[in-house]
Amino acid sequence: MLSFQEAKARLETSGQSHVLRFWAELSAEESNTLLEEVSQLQPEELLEHCRAAAEAASRHSSADGRLDARMKPVPPEFIGSVRKSDKETLQMWGDEGLLQISQDRVAVLLLAGGQGTRLGVPYPKGMYNVGLPSEKTLYQIQAERIQKVQELANVKHGSRCTIPWYIMTSEFTLGPTEKFFKDNEYFGLCPSNVVMFEQRMIPAVGFDGKIILEKKNKIAMAPDGNGGLYRALVDNKILEDMERRGVEYLHVYCVDNILVKMADPVFIGFCVNKGADCGAKVVDKAYPAEPVGVVCRVDGLYQVIEYSEIQPETAELRSPGGELLFSAGNICNHFFTRGFLKDVAEKFESQLKQHVAIKKVPFVDGEGNLVKPTKPNGIKLEKFVFDVFQFSKKFVAFEVLREEEFSPLKNADGAPLDTPTTARRSLLAQHYRWALAAGGNFLDEQDKPIPPKHRCMIQNEDPPAICEISPLVSYFGEGLEKLLKQKNLKSPFLLDENEAKNLVKTT
Repeated sequence: MLSFQEAKARLETSGQSHVLRFWAELSAEESNTLLEEVSQLQPEELLEHCRAAAEAASRHSSADGRLDARMKPVPPEFIGSVRKSDKETLQMWGDEGLLQISQDRVAVLLLAGGQGTRLGVPYPKGMYNVGLPSEKTLYQIQAERIQKVQELANVKHGSRCTIPWYIMTSEFTLGPTEKFFKDNEYFGLCPSNVVMFEQRMIPAVGFDGKIILEKKNKIAMAPDGNGGLYRALVDNKILEDMERRGVEYLHVYCVDNILVKMADPVFIGFCVNKGADCGAKVVDKAYPAEPVGVVCRVDGLYQVIEYSEIQPETAELRSPGGELLFSAGNICNHFFTRGFLKDVAEKFESQLKQHVAIKKVPFVDGEGNLVKPTKPNGIKLEKFVFDVFQFSKKFVAFEVLREEEFSPLKNADGAPLDTPTTARRSLLAQHYRWALAAGGNFLDEQDKPIPPKHRCMIQNEDPPAICEISPLVSYFGEGLEKLLKQKNLKSPFLLDENEAKNLVKTT
């Protein structure tokens, strides 16, 4: 930790000496807290960060050239599709993925640095319970999917494989996440195979280029975006850990998608089969103006263009077949080789674009009073995980069905989309479809048959029957026919491991 004089010199070099303006009023403990924060800030990086923040904010309101004329869709030969592929091809990709998993060459990496602020809770999103009959949290669902896909690979190849789970947290989420996993005994996973690490925190900056103080002894800090992954991989020696374990392929995803297929064998197998170093799952945009980023090419390089950067007339463009030309909606669900991540971390991380977020940042004024601003007063810079697509030597996209693989949890109930209710209904509708496909029949509380609805996928109402299937029983609908065929299932129906054993006994 720096001394006061060293901290003062560092801040003066960066033009940020105001950070110590309340030094004389601080207790010994408060002084140490502030010195620890300043010690984490490297002078050259701090100077560049504050300069870049002010510069980025000044041009934030004016786009630096329209991208529309330079956008091209991903060529068809670099797109795989669940919807457009035959069963044999999907089976081939799935088999390849399970083979790689069985050989301990696959890991999953979770981006979990954000808090549940928009959900109205003070804890990490992964700890959220959307109200399923089982009351499972997102973390538990994801942990159990890892266990099941490991089991599928083991059964097929006679192996005893492990899928390491790397979890990138932030200063806000590391402690609660660690405690939650320990309290729940890592949901059945081996603790040594759950590797948590922290992304960097960077200062929020005012429009004048000055660091904002949120308390007299505390700098207003924020995670450096999910694109902070690449710096964090180096800072925490995660790439070395992956190499030591023999991991070659990474499935990277965001915590809030309740339908995420952990280490999806089909996606992994497709990317490996194509020789890709970088891949992205996409969904068809629901409508031209849907607020999702689009995976495309700009000047020959792959990237994600945010919906706000696309003009309405461009979003409306259609192919000769009538489909949207720019239809590949980004869902933050990616494939990377370890070699590609190493190249990005060592060669390209400094070239990643800094995205500007203009925010209301609470601060202390010149008198030391806490102020909660009513309008934006600060700049937070962040990097995005997908901005590395441009460095790929072999990029591919993989189109999946939205109703099967994408239902994010972003907003509190009351919002029109992406709420606990819509996430819960998405999962329950999926499990209901699986049970029907396996030959199950649902009964209501009076034991009367509930008419089946095979295309149930809407989020504005519950499915005709409530059915939840544990990931420990089925990863993606497989193996259910032997349990459910011609069985009468009373709604609400919870198929966990114990119920599965009971059904086997009665078969």
